[in-house]
Amino acid sequence: KEYYLVKWKGWPESSNTWEPQKNLKCPKLLENFLSDKDEYLSRMKEGKALKVRNSVKALKPAVADYIVKKAKQRIALQRWKEELNRKKNHKGMILVENTVDLEGPPIDFYYINEYKPAPGINVINGITTGCECSDCPAEKCCPKEAGFILAYNKRKKLKIQPGLPIYECNSFCRCGPDCPNRIVQKGTQYSLCIFRTNNGRGWGVKTLQKIKTNSFVMEYVGEVITSEEAERRGQFYDNQGNTYLFDLDYDSDEFTVDAARYGNVSHFVNHSCDPNLQVFNVFIDNLDLRLPRIALFSTRTIKAGEELTFDYQMKGSIDLTSDSADGLSPSKKRIRTVCKCGAVCCRGYLN
Repeated sequence: KEYYLVKWKGWPESSNTWEPQKNLKCPKLLENFLSDKDEYLSRMKEGKALKVRNSVKALKPAVADYIVKKAKQRIALQRWKEELNRKKNHKGMILVENTVDLEGPPIDFYYINEYKPAPGINVINGITTGCECSDCPAEKCCPKEAGFILAYNKRKKLKIQPGLPIYECNSFCRCGPDCPNRIVQKGTQYSLCIFRTNNGRGWGVKTLQKIKTNSFVMEYVGEVITSEEAERRGQFYDNQGNTYLFDLDYDSDEFTVDAARYGNVSHFVNHSCDPNLQVFNVFIDNLDLRLPRIALFSTRTIKAGEELTFDYQMKGSIDLTSDSADGLSPSKKRIRTVCKCGAVCCRGYLN
């Protein structure tokens, strides 16, 4: 007979028992068990398919250890997925997937939906006026009051060029929630999946739905810190080979968004030298030009299952080239991080 070592839900491991298959009412767990066993044995043969003999009396300790770790990882990722979906405030669902290694949820990461300002930084500047439109956009709508054109067309798709700001209607505007000038503030509308990449780039994000060109995809959020603090943290992140700092340099260079510990799905979006997302500066309830919100819009049609990426050197006002990045002052120069995006036009480095 075949016997399986069972960890009973709600009981400590000291209460584990060996059970025959007839006592097990968990076909999905058995399926995972067999799949994990075959996957491990195949990897040990360097990717060559291995036929597992049914006459094996016991699993080797290394195989058993892998199966247990994989089962615990699966539980941890499921709990993390549930936590992310409890905390998010947008329509789209968040899934989590790791078919590559035994990495579990990040230990020191906290999901947030909006900027988390450092002490002394005010990301809400007390706006008290809004447009009087009953049907936006009208002559005195928010973008025109700021001296710019409406960013969206009738299909609620972006129609402005990179570098131009987006001014959306705010909480004091007369228009309702269906106003065509309320896009970023409604949050991500697409279901996305945080997944483990198979080429050493850690976690990534892929869309589970088709995304049309010029559609709002997600916002980049994190801690808002001063540029001086960002410089200090940047040295530490570079030594780790991580990049989470996004300079808010639309008007000046006073503040930076740090998504290392606090962030949303955008924390996991990888860099590409040929990205499918573009950065835009957005102003809604805060008109302080030093503190725009950062929105990511699709640059082309993105198929379901395709990874989402943006250029880490891309700025909301001017796209930096590798030449201009080399022209940074000595205090701004840091350890260069090798790029693994695989694009034909890859610059070789993230910074």
